[in-house]
Amino acid sequence: MSTAPDETVTATEVRDTKKIASALLRYRVLAYATGIWLLVLTAEMVAKYVFKVDNLPSWIAIVHGWVYFVYLILTMDLAVKVRWPVGRTIGTLLAGTVPFLSFFVEHWRTQQVKRDFGV
Repeated sequence: MSTAPDETVTATEVRDTKKIASALLRYRVLAYATGIWLLVLTAEMVAKYVFKVDNLPSWIAIVHGWVYFVYLILTMDLAVKVRWPVGRTIGTLLAGTVPFLSFFVEHWRTQQVKRDFGV
């Protein structure tokens, strides 16, 4: 009869995994929101400066700015929990400034966190 190695999971590891999973979910939601608002802002800028549309709402840039600010906070929260290196953290933070990039970076970071932490 063979014995399997002891694979008990401590309560601390379970709590850490739950914290990482919730931080990851918050990051994912804000990454998508930031990406969507950045695309809306880009469309507004194109309409305003390329097509010379005058009657556009002025609040789109403000909404994107606040959504991006919350994205920065929640990305830092995830980065601290999963102990990302500084370069990865900065790259992820800057992903919300380039149209479409936040969607790709969110996918890559989510795969990496799920793989590394089993969430």
